[in-house]
Amino acid sequence: MLKIDHLSVALDAEVGLVRAIDDMQLTLARGQTFALVGESGCGKSMTALALMRLLPDSGRITAGRLTLDGDDVFALPEAQMRAVRGGRIGMIFQEPSTSLNPVLRVGEQIIEAIETHTRLRGAAARAKAIDWLDRVGIPEPTRRIDDYPFRMSGGQKQRVMIAMTLAAEPDYLIADEPTTALDVTIQAQILDLLRELQRERRLGLLLITHDLAVVSGMADQVALMYAGQIIELAPADQFFAAPKHPYARLLLQALPDAAKRGQALAAIAGTVPPLWLDFEGCRFAPRCDRALLHCHSSRPALTEAGPLRQVRCLIYSEPAAFEALAVVPVAAGASESRAGAGPFDELRANGIGLAGAKQTDKRSLLEVKNLCVRFALQRSIFGKKGFFDAVDDLSFNILPGRTLALVGESGCGKTTTGTAIVQLQRRQASTTGQALLDGQDLFRLQGEALQNARRDLQIIFQDPFASLNPRMRVQDLLEEGLLALRPDLDGAARQRNLALLLDQVGLRRDALERWPHEFSGGQRQRIAIARALAVEPRLIICDEPTSALDVSVQAQILNLLRDLQRQRGLSYLFITHNIGVVEYVADAVVVMQAGRIVEAGDCAAVLGDPQQAYTKTLLAAVPRVQRRL
Repeated sequence: MLKIDHLSVALDAEVGLVRAIDDMQLTLARGQTFALVGESGCGKSMTALALMRLLPDSGRITAGRLTLDGDDVFALPEAQMRAVRGGRIGMIFQEPSTSLNPVLRVGEQIIEAIETHTRLRGAAARAKAIDWLDRVGIPEPTRRIDDYPFRMSGGQKQRVMIAMTLAAEPDYLIADEPTTALDVTIQAQILDLLRELQRERRLGLLLITHDLAVVSGMADQVALMYAGQIIELAPADQFFAAPKHPYARLLLQALPDAAKRGQALAAIAGTVPPLWLDFEGCRFAPRCDRALLHCHSSRPALTEAGPLRQVRCLIYSEPAAFEALAVVPVAAGASESRAGAGPFDELRANGIGLAGAKQTDKRSLLEVKNLCVRFALQRSIFGKKGFFDAVDDLSFNILPGRTLALVGESGCGKTTTGTAIVQLQRRQASTTGQALLDGQDLFRLQGEALQNARRDLQIIFQDPFASLNPRMRVQDLLEEGLLALRPDLDGAARQRNLALLLDQVGLRRDALERWPHEFSGGQRQRIAIARALAVEPRLIICDEPTSALDVSVQAQILNLLRDLQRQRGLSYLFITHNIGVVEYVADAVVVMQAGRIVEAGDCAAVLGDPQQAYTKTLLAAVPRVQRRL
């Protein structure tokens, strides 16, 4: 049994002491799945790092114990901890790009883990590494074991990380967003693999995720975190059937699906408060739609709210006082977008120069014709050079003000299609065909003409950490595009624009002075989205723009993209594996497999009545929240 007793973690920062985790108590048994869910920045990943004793230099455990089958892990010397870390407790990190060594082949990294924590050596360790690559769904594992990480897609790198962790055969596994970068079929395969390991080896799994559909299908227990505290603890079936904390209820209402298409999602206004504050009352009160005056001055305790259930809310900890005190809530944080009002109304009022709305017409904004992208492979021992067709004869069009979703398994060519259209593959690959943006062939543009086209065409990358310059502050990252593509804005206008952009993507304005490494994965994704929106493009290629975001922030971003589309006729090429998001945002869908289109058409027709076997398999693998209100 893995038991956390009153764990508290603090980090030293320029702003003061950041209390990342406050008095956490959890128990994980062998063979059990415990899900830790909550918004980005609430302390989920910091919990995982604390349990592995991998806190940053500025962090320290200020209170609490972690016992592993009776042994105090925090009291172990580092030499013994190295055997625990990976051998008894494995961890799948959130960002595979930063967890894999870029100068070592993936096979070397997996074999190192096997030889460190098991008795296998040499050829036997290599054979086991190949077997694990095959089990996690890497195609041609015998060949791909000798690839470097940069030759793999984001989803494939995540699978390599999972293989490396599981190959050491730990007793407990901490999985920090293990399926975020995976398409639905591979996600289903990985989740089935974890279930199989639990049956075979009684693996204890601490699942950290924002995907409530995965939680509903995997978890035995759910702990909901907010601002460093657990605010609801319950068996999974009870949590989804009847959430008790106002925050839990709002999270479930924010999930996108086909039934909510055309409506604003029930996004939770505001952001998680900074954890260096001295909180006087309930930490969720400023965003709660049921908060009373008493909630802002009285701290709720984690209180029993039924069999095996605990809730941190004054409704349960001080029911008599709560009922007597009042009457009308003083906050309404979880409001939907106002009808007819958009997130950039204030920008327009300030004269910052947003383009006027463009009416949707039948003429394509972007027309892709016979797109082929070919990569050169390494020469064989006979001196012959091979080729790999990542995209093969792809054709589609996007109308102004419309959204086309590009779906398919990881490695099928979705991201390559997006980066080829914005001309980021010229040196690495041979590209043929046409990509006509308002009649201009992007593949023929050079220099200033290509730069001018990029004001109308922007991209949100899949991996926010790799796409943000670590040596630039957020203000410089966001302002860079404005300086290059919006010379008409003066300094004051740029500052107002950036501050309001941060408001709309759910970040505090003090983020402008911080560095990318100071943010969580979800917060970095919001910075990447703000950067793409800053230059007011007409078409945005969204490569998994919400995959790193929790449910509430995803709802904010989808509402923002929806409002922008309605006001300005903005178009999207939406690359995603989240079918719920596709159902909510897409007008048309293109299904890809191995670089080619297997099915395309109207969103409702393709998802509601798929004709191809591959599309049916893809949709069958989609996890759904079954016990939702």
